[in-house]
Parts: sequence; C-alpha cells; structure tokens
Amino acid sequence: MGPVVQACRVGGGMTTPETGIVAAGRHGYNPFYRRPARGNKPPMRNGTQVWIVRCAVLAALLCLNACAMVGVSRVKSNEAINERRADVIGGGRLSDSTVQALNVVALTASSCEKAFADCTQTVAGSPGLDDEQRLSALAELWLGRAAKAGRPKAGASMDDVALDAYLQAARYAYAYLFYTARAPADRAFELRQVQVIGFYNFAVQHTVTRFFEELPHLDPRWTRTTLAGWTVLRPQSDVHLAGGAQVPSELIPAASLRFNGLRNVYRRDGFGSDFVAVAPPDTPAKDVPWRDPDYMSLTGALVFGGDTLEQVLATKEVRLLAKDPYRDDTVTVGGRVVPLGANFTAAYGVWLARSGFASQSIRSLLGREGGIKTPRVLLMQPYDPDRMVVVMLHGLASSPEAWINVANEVMGDEELRRNYQVWEVYYPTNAPVAVNLLNIRKALDATLKHFDPSGQARASRNMVLVGHSMGGVIARLLVSSSGDKLWDIVPLRADLSPAKRARVRQRLAPYLQFTPMPQVTRAVFLASPHRGTPYAQHRLARWIGELIRLPVTVLKEVASLSELLKDDSGKQGPALHVSNSIGNLSDTDPFITATAKLPISPRVHYHTIVGVYKPKGPLPTTSDGVVPYSSAHLDGADSELAIPSWHSVQETPAAILELRRILRVQLEAVKGENP
Repeated sequence: MGPVVQACRVGGGMTTPETGIVAAGRHGYNPFYRRPARGNKPPMRNGTQVWIVRCAVLAALLCLNACAMVGVSRVKSNEAINERRADVIGGGRLSDSTVQALNVVALTASSCEKAFADCTQTVAGSPGLDDEQRLSALAELWLGRAAKAGRPKAGASMDDVALDAYLQAARYAYAYLFYTARAPADRAFELRQVQVIGFYNFAVQHTVTRFFEELPHLDPRWTRTTLAGWTVLRPQSDVHLAGGAQVPSELIPAASLRFNGLRNVYRRDGFGSDFVAVAPPDTPAKDVPWRDPDYMSLTGALVFGGDTLEQVLATKEVRLLAKDPYRDDTVTVGGRVVPLGANFTAAYGVWLARSGFASQSIRSLLGREGGIKTPRVLLMQPYDPDRMVVVMLHGLASSPEAWINVANEVMGDEELRRNYQVWEVYYPTNAPVAVNLLNIRKALDATLKHFDPSGQARASRNMVLVGHSMGGVIARLLVSSSGDKLWDIVPLRADLSPAKRARVRQRLAPYLQFTPMPQVTRAVFLASPHRGTPYAQHRLARWIGELIRLPVTVLKEVASLSELLKDDSGKQGPALHVSNSIGNLSDTDPFITATAKLPISPRVHYHTIVGVYKPKGPLPTTSDGVVPYSSAHLDGADSELAIPSWHSVQETPAAILELRRILRVQLEAVKGENP
C-alpha cells in the first residue's frame, strides 16, 4: 500500500483525491466544506455534522495507517532458534524454508494438504524457485505426506502409499544433495542442508525397514523386485554377519533406541540411517572358543538411478547400500565422496541388554547349571586384520558387563576405533586362577590362529591386555615367566618314585609352567590383587566361598592327581588341596604368593590403576575396599594412577580417560617402531 495520504495543491488548498475534502489554505476555506454540486443547495453547516465528518476522516486515516504498518515483537533467543530449526520431523510442521517457498508460488501449508498433487506439481514446475528451494521443499512435503499416510498397527507392514511417499522424499533429498549446482561442501554451514540430510535419513530408515520385511518373501537369488510401483535392486553390502549369514534375523533402527547404564552414545553424523543388524541364532561348536558378534552396526543408504538431475527425478529405480561403519568412513554417491553416518554404541548396547550376563555370571561363580564352563573370546566387531587387539578380562563374579562403559568409550573414540578392536574374555570365575590362566591362554591362542594362521597380521602383534581384579592377576600371568618357581607349592612325598614324580610333573606342567604371550606388548592392571587380599578371608567371603562348586573337570583332575600321589603300596600322600577362586585370591594362598614374585616380560610395558576408597592417609596404607594398595601396586610400571574409588574403579571416567591415554601411548610406540 502507498503512503497514508497523497496530496496535491488545488486553488491554494490541499485536496484529498479520494474524498474531495479541501484542507485549509491561504484563502481561508473551511477545511470541512464540501463543494456543492451545481444546482444543489449547500449542506447544513451545524456542529453535529462537522464532528461526524471529522470522525469519519480520522477513522479513514487510522485504517489506512493500520494497513501499512509492520508489527514487531520480541521472542526469547531459544524460542527463535527452535522455530527456525523446526521442520516436519522435529516440530510436526513444515519448516520456515518450505513455507517461504510455498509463499513464492502463492501456496500455503493448508492448501497443500487439501490438494497435495496440485501443490507438488506447482512447486515442481514453478520458475520462481531455484533447484535447491524446489527440491528441498518437495522432500519435506513428501515426508509430511508419508507421516500422514497412516502408521501401521503393531506387527503390520507399512502400506504402499506411505512407502511411495518415503521414496519420493528420499529421492528429492538425494537430488538436492548431489544433483544441484552447488556441492554439499558448498552448503556446509547452511541449516537447510542439515534439514534435508535429516529428511533423507528419516525416509531411508522407514524405507529400509519395509524392504527388510519383504526379504523373507523373495527368492534367495533375487536381483530385482517391485514395491509400491518402484523397482528395487538387490542391496550392495559389506556387512559380515556371524555364522556367514546373508540376511539379518532382525533389523532395529538405532534412532529408536534409548539405553540405561551407558553414559554416552557415540555417533558419526553423515549420510545414511543407522541400524542394528541381528545375526540369526546359531550353535557354534563347543570346542570353538571365539564368538563373532551377533549384533552389528549397519548404515543403510538409498541410491537412485540416473546421472543427471532430470534422470534422477524421472527414475523409479532404487538400490540399498548396506555398509559396515567400522570399515567405511565415507561412501561415494552421485560421484561425490561424503561421510557415512554411524552409531557405534547401539549394537553394543543391545547385545548387553539381551545377554543375560548378570544372572549367568552368578551361576558361573557358584558352579550352578546355566553358567559357562570354559572361557570364551567375544569379538565386539567382526575381526579386522588391520586393527590391533585390546583384550579385556573381567574380575571375580563378573562378566563382560564389567566393561560396559570402558569398551563403549574405546569404540567411541575415533582415533582408537580406527586402530583397535576389542575382544572381551568371558570365563567361569569359580575355577582356580591357574586353571583359568591355562584355559584363557588356549582360547586366545586358538582365536588368533583361526583368524590369522600365519601370525603376520597387525591384529596379531602389539596386543594390549586390560584386566580388572582377578582378571588383572590373570593378565599379569599371561605376560610373565614361571620357570620352575612354582613347583614348590606341590606337596610331593619324599619317597615318591621317580616315575610317579615324572607323571605328576607332566600332569601339572600346563598349570605351573608358562611363558609370556609373544603377541602382547602392553598391559593395564586395574585394582588387581597381585599379592592377594586379606578380604578373601573375611567372614562374608568365606561364606560365599562355601557356596562355590569347583568345575567338574577340576574335581576330576584333583582326584586323579591324588591317586597319582600315593606310593607304590597305595598309602595316601599329603592331601592335595585346590582352592576355589575366592580362596585363591587370599594373601596367604600358596599359588598367589608364589606367582607374585614372577617377572613380567621385558618386552611388555605395563601400567596400574588403583582405587583409593579408605582410609585417608599415605597411599601405601590405603585400599579400594577390597584390594589393598600394597597388593595392587607393581614396581617398574610405566605409570600408576590412584583414583578415589571403590573396587570397581574401571568404570570411573578418570580410569577410562587413563586407559584411552595408554592406548594412544601404545599407538605412538607402534608407529615409532613401524613408521
């Protein structure tokens, strides 16, 4: 609207063209005098009429002024940011950018909802919008359409109308990202591109979920199929599932998961939607100690046919890319290399939540049915020959749950994730330390030989052992030399024949004679009772110890050795006593006191992390509540960190930061040896 009043001079006064009212001028005209039409009598000039005219003029002026004004109001900064970032996904309404695009072509959100086909046709064909405005608006409009197409009931599949809408949204977003004049890098600081990536990833999540539901109905050799009027090509995948499975038994969108017990969820923003792929259940051979991960991180992306913008917008052919984010940092799409999105915590969290470790570890400690009987080496990701291995060993009455946040923080650190893979050793904690030491060593050796028979892969060198509590004691023995120093703890009769002595020595040698693992060059011991702990003789500990059943294999071995220790006349020799795991950790146990003096391999750099819980005073007099500092401390360590903590020190942020520092030290040392 133009100025409030346009004026021109008429006969010495000012006349408004709209009303013909003459303003006061130098000739002294009455400002409210209306020139009478020729042949008519002048109107009556009384006070009432004058005020009526004045009020009418004032009202007209106010109306004109109101039409031309721009109103201004203030909102809080956070509200302004939320309004600007809101879109059809996060705010349940069209984004400001899409609304503005609709305004340009004389449309509104409500009109588009009523006549969606006409709306999208107008947006697609209007010359008033550039390609970026048009494609981003269409992506959001179709995404809103998909959301309103109706959510399927629990257990039901998405209908074809919704699937088509999600595919349309993904295609327009895909075209915006890769087939407009500007490259994605040119829009790196623009909110609109962030929104469009969100539109694409959200559409991919729902589309891939529907694709996955269709797989059981397809021939295993299928190459293409038709869904909702689209041609779907066979996926391209580099994801390796346990047992050599080709198709997951379950596919869970990572965005739908929330975890309790995990401090952080580690993601990598980028192209594609994050999933947890669950391998079909299998029964691995009992004599195989390693376990491939049953829960895998997977990133899905959709690519559309065509090499130009026009071809992409015209195609109805689509292919799924299923990528392993541990192997792939980037993906090439539309001739451009872009970061691949990822969620590195979701698969780990689902595995822990479904594992049943909490109850199983107690059954294992007590030697009850349902517990494990032999150690297992659990791989946290598919074996990678180019990543060094971090082996984590839990403590007494524990399980891989001891490393909930530790393993997550290691896998969440980008530099560590690129260079390390995590193996968690899960073993029965009712067995004596010597038995677990032997069986864990066998399990690790077998796992390494299986994945790297030649022993030349990077994964087979410069391994790092990380042990907590009893796991730390075992980790230290895995890098120590026993020589003949442990034979004194075996009660042999003085009159035992040389032949029987040789047979006893042969039977006990695997438990009492060992050498350092050659693959290990660094170790970290957390709250580990290397010299035992007096708390193992506490009344409560002894009571729990009485509930523990030794493994059947150990009992049979003890019975066999007892027979062997008899003299030729059958007379029983000294009683052969084998402590269970709790008694084995006592500071008076013969095995623990003898092994405390064993030397650690000079090739191995080692570190200690100790908890300081009580009492206050000099460090040598403190304890973590279970293990005294004097037992956890090791002379010759590269570093030692004391943390105010109870015995579960491995879960503290300070301990995790120290472990990450140590792993970086190891990485730099290896780089120095192999530049």
